Amino acid sequence: MSEIILHSYFRSSTSYRVRIALAMKDIDYRYTAHHLRHGEHHGEAYLSVNPQGLVPALVWSDGAMIAQSMAIMEFLDEMVPEPPLLPSDPSGRARVRMLSQMIACDIHPVNNLRILNALRERYGADDGDIGSWFRHWVNATFEPLEKMLAESAETGRFCHGDTPGMADICLVGQVTNNKRFAVDMTPYPTIQRINDACMALEPFQQAAPMNQPDAE
Repeated sequence: MSEIILHSYFRSSTSYRVRIALAMKDIDYRYTAHHLRHGEHHGEAYLSVNPQGLVPALVWSDGAMIAQSMAIMEFLDEMVPEPPLLPSDPSGRARVRMLSQMIACDIHPVNNLRILNALRERYGADDGDIGSWFRHWVNATFEPLEKMLAESAETGRFCHGDTPGMADICLVGQVTNNKRFAVDMTPYPTIQRINDACMALEPFQQAAPMNQPDAE
């Protein structure tokens, strides 16, 4: 059996998700960095690993490559069940997936680096335009997400009950990204409270962007 390898970039929120999951499950791995702003993920060496040329990509001990952070987290949950990232009941699993996908499918795809670069290159967007774009799409989802979390009896210390899981992992990655674009978190006290509870935990701290080998 070979070692487990995570292809990552310290600032990538999707890579951050996977790093948290690996840390929560206490899985040892080798960190391989690809500087997105330098285009290292487009090199032949990395494309031979992940033809999509995106991070994260996880190479498991049997050589299998899994890309896409949500798929990786579910894979990890199946391979190393404890601690679980999803609840045991179907309704709870559906709720956690719903909350996770609000961030992973509604915010991240329109705010990731290649979209922001395309706005600059194709439409001449400047830093002010980029910040406004980013905040718009965060707020479009954070407003209903805050309401859903604040009003649900299923919300506890974390997004679902009193143990962290997949939804919390996605939430923390997004809140961390928000800081770079000056997103005002004042309207989102529940989201902020959950983020703070997560960041008090060692796996979230260990996986944080500035604690990675390639952090700048």
